[in-house]
Amino acid sequence: MFLINMLDMQVSREMPLRLTLTSRLFHQTTTVLLSRANRIRHKLQSALETSVLEIDDVSYQHAGHAGVKGDATETHFNIKIVSPKFNGQSLVKRHRMVYDLLADELQSGLHALSIVAETPQEEVKVG
Repeated sequence: MFLINMLDMQVSREMPLRLTLTSRLFHQTTTVLLSRANRIRHKLQSALETSVLEIDDVSYQHAGHAGVKGDATETHFNIKIVSPKFNGQSLVKRHRMVYDLLADELQSGLHALSIVAETPQEEVKVG
C-alpha cells in the first residue's frame, strides 16, 4: 500500500494516461492505467481549479449508437464543473475551454459531452 505523502507522482501525456507512483520508503514503482473518467477529472481539476467536478459516465445509455464503435466504453459523459476561471466568460467560451482541455480524449474515442459550466457565484444561486 502506498501512502500519498511518500509518493513521487509522474503523469505521462501519452495515451492512455499512465500514473507512475514511486514509494521512497519501499523503493517500488507501480504504473496504473487511468480510466478516461479519471483522465478527464485530472485534466479539468488541474487546469480549472474546480470547486465542484461531477463526472458521470452515461455511455451505457448509448450502446449501439452510431458514435459508439464496437464495444467501446467511456464514450459519453455528463460533466458539471464549477470554477472561478469561468468568471466573465460566456457559456460558449466555457464550453470551448473544456473541449480544448479534452482535445486528446475527443481524438481517441470520447464521442460526446454534456457540460454544465458555472462560476462559484452561479452555483450558489442555483444550489
